[in-house]
Amino acid sequence: MKTTVVRYQAKPDRADENQRLIEAVFADLDKYEPEGFTYKVFRLDDGVSFMHVVIEHDVENPSSLQDVPAFQVFVTDIGDRCDVPPLATGATIVGGYR
Repeated sequence: MKTTVVRYQAKPDRADENQRLIEAVFADLDKYEPEGFTYKVFRLDDGVSFMHVVIEHDVENPSSLQDVPAFQVFVTDIGDRCDVPPLATGATIVGGYR
């Protein structure tokens, strides 16, 4: 399994907009039900930092988060919404529960 963690800080006046765009991504995920990955997004306690975690499962013909229409909208102007741009890093799952 491949895991990617992306962290960034939205501009304070655009953090709520950023969250709404993320919520639209999850609405599309519920609608299209793509297979092959787990996707979680966290808004941190400072109110402007976000962390996205994508875990790609070992399946044949997985779907891509990049193909989700609302995700395409979300990433279109992400740089303009951020004070600290997104930084993607690979990660290794050490353990998990539920």
